[in-house]
Amino acid sequence: MIRVGVVGGTGYTGLELIKLLLRHPEVSISLLTSRDESMPDVGQVHPELTRRLETRFSILDVTRVEDQIDFAFCCLPHAASAEVIRTLVDTGIRIIDFSADYRLNDVETFEQLYLVKHPDPERVGKVSYGIPEFFRDQIKDAQLVANPGCFPSSALLPLAPLLAENLILSNPIIVDAKTGVSGAGRKANLKFHFPECNESVMAYSVGKHRHRPEIEQILQRFTGHESKIFFTPHLISMNRGILSTIYLRPEKGVSVDTIRSHLLSFYQHEPFIRIVDRPPATKDVSHTNFCDIHVAEDRGMIVILSALDNLIKGASGAAVQNFNVMYQFPEATALI
Repeated sequence: MIRVGVVGGTGYTGLELIKLLLRHPEVSISLLTSRDESMPDVGQVHPELTRRLETRFSILDVTRVEDQIDFAFCCLPHAASAEVIRTLVDTGIRIIDFSADYRLNDVETFEQLYLVKHPDPERVGKVSYGIPEFFRDQIKDAQLVANPGCFPSSALLPLAPLLAENLILSNPIIVDAKTGVSGAGRKANLKFHFPECNESVMAYSVGKHRHRPEIEQILQRFTGHESKIFFTPHLISMNRGILSTIYLRPEKGVSVDTIRSHLLSFYQHEPFIRIVDRPPATKDVSHTNFCDIHVAEDRGMIVILSALDNLIKGASGAAVQNFNVMYQFPEATALI
């Protein structure tokens, strides 16, 4: 059994991760940490885990962690995560990081977007990005993997195979995305209170969302092509899910059938990507690690719809999938 620790397990992604790991036949959850010094029982923080996991949260002690776990899922906020990870990697423990600290190619972009000094700048741009569908060979041997952002996953999964084969124009690409409220995390915030966001749709971070550079940089990393993404996220009054509507132009002579056929071929052996015949709904993928992709045409434009669960394929499910790749377990273990 692999002794696993969840570093920062009190949020929504931490809860989903714990539930998935409890189903994993090769995992023993040996450590749960929180920055809350009251050190509550896991059932007090996540009542649905009562009698499923009898463990108390503890304060992370990096001097003892090597004796407690073989693997760490780090669910800490941006910058706080890298501060811990730069010490953890020296112990030889393998790690998946949920934050944005290691997703981008350069420190300058990170510091401009997240408004903090990066605690571990030497590793930025050198860490495997955690989409197995694209980077499986890098992930399997990695000590540290950067788990992807939820919005980037919904855009990258349909776009990258098409850009790599020069089937679509790289500029402009418009990504109009809607997300559930859980994407904002569990910490209290006025605009996410029920009376504020219920019965409402709201665009936010228009023209300056942190995930746009991540999408552009990972597309270039995988395809070798620079692209220009116009990305606008919207908050929808639902708990979970992302639906991204992507507008783009095909290269000359490329039909919608060619694009659909290429996606079917590219993903034919991938367990969690479904190319579907009708526009997907977020309920189709809720509580699963699937990403559903639909391709349509409108007046010479290609319209791609991509749906996934932001807490599973957009976070914790992707992390478990990466974990399975790193240990060469069947990729769907604990996920189907």
